[in-house]
Amino acid sequence: MVSGAAKPTLFFGKPYRAGEDSSPGAGTIETTPHNNIHRWTGDPTQENTEDMGNFYSAARDPIFFCHHSNVDRMWTIWKTIPGGTRRDISDRDWLNSEFIFYNENAELVRCKVRDCLDNRRLRYTYQNVEIPWLKSKPIPRRLGKKAAETKTALTPITAFPLVLDKTIVTVVSRPKKSRSRKEKEEEDEVLVIEGIEYDNGKFEKFDVFINDDVEMPSKPENTEFAGSFVNVSHKHAKKSKTRLILGITELLVILLSSLALRLSLLKSDDYQVLGYCYYWATTCACAPTIDNVNGSCTNH
Repeated sequence: MVSGAAKPTLFFGKPYRAGEDSSPGAGTIETTPHNNIHRWTGDPTQENTEDMGNFYSAARDPIFFCHHSNVDRMWTIWKTIPGGTRRDISDRDWLNSEFIFYNENAELVRCKVRDCLDNRRLRYTYQNVEIPWLKSKPIPRRLGKKAAETKTALTPITAFPLVLDKTIVTVVSRPKKSRSRKEKEEEDEVLVIEGIEYDNGKFEKFDVFINDDVEMPSKPENTEFAGSFVNVSHKHAKKSKTRLILGITELLVILLSSLALRLSLLKSDDYQVLGYCYYWATTCACAPTIDNVNGSCTNH
């Protein structure tokens, strides 16, 4: 949520307009931590993991309101983090989007997004408390060359689309191997996993790692962990298709700088080969299909 979302669309997700792609790609705040918490607090003994684990029943659980209040709090925190362009989207279509709610008097009221961006105008603030995770940086495992010597066979990009029913390891060329500090501030390097087709009526999750050891996977506190794809089940939903976009600029700075320190005696050509990013995703129970994986940059 922090290092992987220095730009608004990486945090909020891609724009969705009527008549366009109905699932252009969620942001980090929705996939993790929002969707993960829904799954973790759902009841696995229930047919549809009610209450929190399914879209139709989630609001029955009192945790729902605490959870969404905390998501709103994280939104507020995100806008105060230095660096990047962490600010609300200025697109008029988004600002003027309207929702209808019942107020405390059971009266229908119309509310625009632009009216809800400043929580102080809504007459509430969050307590100023210590936030340990905000200052905690992911720790690289510093596996260096070992990440490139995995026993798991590499899947060529030309093999896509494919079904994610096992661990997939592939190599994705970076759009540019060396960028200045200014370029990194203006544009985030991103990993794009295109055409994720899945059953929206079932829970789906897979994790993405970079330059990791497949036989000994990293954990979320490690730099090699780039992010996750997670969806909340919809009871009567059908198949959906979307994409996952992960900001990896800071991750690559840490990984490749540590790699250079360990492998500083390697020839330049060898370093450039190792400078490619080895992306792999853990298998998930329902095996979605993935069309393609690529690297690019975004400035918004």
